[in-house]
Amino acid sequence: MRAVTYRETGPSSVLRLGDREVPEPGPGEVRVRVVRSGVNPTDWKFRAGMVAGHDEVTPGQDGAGVVDAVGPGVTSFAPGDRVWLVLAQHGRPHGTAADFTVQPVERVVALPDGASFDLGASLGVPAVTAHRALTAHEDGPARLAPGALAGRTVLVAGGAGAVGNAAIQLARWAGATVVTTVSSDEKGALAVAAGAHHTVNYTVGDTAREVRAFAPDGVDIAVEVAPAQNVAVDLDLVKVHGLVSIYANNGGDELTMPLRAAFGKNLRFQFLILYTLHEHLLRAAVDDVSAAVAAGALRVGEDAGVPLHHYPLEQAAAAHDAVEGGAVGKVLLDVSDA
Repeated sequence: MRAVTYRETGPSSVLRLGDREVPEPGPGEVRVRVVRSGVNPTDWKFRAGMVAGHDEVTPGQDGAGVVDAVGPGVTSFAPGDRVWLVLAQHGRPHGTAADFTVQPVERVVALPDGASFDLGASLGVPAVTAHRALTAHEDGPARLAPGALAGRTVLVAGGAGAVGNAAIQLARWAGATVVTTVSSDEKGALAVAAGAHHTVNYTVGDTAREVRAFAPDGVDIAVEVAPAQNVAVDLDLVKVHGLVSIYANNGGDELTMPLRAAFGKNLRFQFLILYTLHEHLLRAAVDDVSAAVAAGALRVGEDAGVPLHHYPLEQAAAAHDAVEGGAVGKVLLDVSDA
């Protein structure tokens, strides 16, 4: 089979396309013929040297395809089933940038009828991150469903990004009013296509004032991509007992804020990354994301605010460069025909 691999970290030029033996699924594992592999910022960051630990790595946390074989003990899937994958390269050397991938059954999710492989490969990291950003674990896993966020207002920073777009779509599905910040009119149009009720261009004017013109009482949840830059806006806008969910460090690695302002509102700051997320929270997110897909509430494509950028498997390096360069939308590797 064809597989993209690297043996040393560094620029995208370390990626190589070569032939490997088709892996066999062991107990509790599923082999998937990959149709689409999703490329996320985490893929190029790992490749660039943020995380090491394997002699050879096939990148790709996300993907979608068809079950090719199942290992002993697997009864929930059968050859021919359409599936999407989550955290496929987490703790394992080989992810989805290959003709076949073998995954633990808990990392394989049924792809709802009518959902494309493009959509399936675009879920994973963005949608699960967005789900966690919109929920907060207290006594048990919080869930999203129609009406779960009814009456609440959500502020999504960077609504044209992959996680931001997924947060908009999931929040709308759950009944929230959604306002998002963007850096251009073009990105504002994408956020509106995703379902945002209102957009604010943060590069001009007073962001907090512009948001309050639409949400005078403030917001219940802020989904934050750039906390070092935006913490003052979050402290201003998030209501008493509100939630600030931070999933990235765009714009700076150090966060400084006035503590009394946060004390005074009884705010909760939630920092999140998928790789240490408890399994029951990951499962709750996967179940809710699948329900949203089945309901048609999670979509990709220009009309959903997620332009798709397709690259053949042999151009994996160019796909990584596109994501690292800030491509707007979703970058996908076309591994095989649907």
